Amino acid sequence: MSRKKKKSFIIGTIGIILALLWLSPFYLMIINSFKTKREIFTDTLKLPEKFTFDNYIEAFNQLDFLKTLFNSILISVVAVVIIVIFSSMAAYALSRRKSKISGLIFLLFVAAMLIPFQSVMIPLVSIFGKMEMLNRIGIIIMYLGFGSSLSIFLYHGTLSGISKSLDEAATIDGANRFQVFWYIIFPMLKPITVTVAILNIIWIWNDYLLPSLVINKEGMETIPLKMFFFFGEYTKQWHLALAGLTIAIIPVIIVYFFLQKQIIKGISEGSVK
Repeated sequence: MSRKKKKSFIIGTIGIILALLWLSPFYLMIINSFKTKREIFTDTLKLPEKFTFDNYIEAFNQLDFLKTLFNSILISVVAVVIIVIFSSMAAYALSRRKSKISGLIFLLFVAAMLIPFQSVMIPLVSIFGKMEMLNRIGIIIMYLGFGSSLSIFLYHGTLSGISKSLDEAATIDGANRFQVFWYIIFPMLKPITVTVAILNIIWIWNDYLLPSLVINKEGMETIPLKMFFFFGEYTKQWHLALAGLTIAIIPVIIVYFFLQKQIIKGISEGSVK
């Protein structure tokens, strides 16, 4: 065997091993979602004695899945859209108006990325509780606050590579500052916008801590928050939880299947930028 073939064989073998390690949690989740609670505790690794969808039906009903899915989609999509719009506009203003104040503001945004959520969650919830702005509106505003720092940092770096001559040319043609941004600059930010959207929607979709503090009305729970109901103080319904988790990842897989080209292109182009 030549050195080149041997190298390819080693790389391929390592790739297969890493792929199996990465897929093993999904294997455990899926096969155990078809088991009874007793089977799960008897042997976690083996296939179920009888494949049944009873766990899925019960988990679907207990999760009130359609309403819970709608809540997660609504909060995630609205929050990400608002983060993208406001962060890109803020980064554009900071990158085009170079001054000590704009530099200080940008530095504050960057420094805010280092502040742990746990240090501000109690005062934040207390303030919003007094303002009676909890639940969907409140959590979307909070996501805007927590997601803006990284998003502005990413947008600012990309905007630094876009020449100001485009702004000047559009201004000469009669466009105001908002038109320059919205019709000229923002379309050029598509790669980094896809990257920002992906980073934020993954975080928001999977977030449990903030919804558990903010959402206090029945029927408004997100999927991670509703999933916690399978874990009581004295019992844990692993068979239903695993079935619920399997159901919960299906919408994500469907979205990725239809948008995989745009996602991969956006991430690769955004990294080059």
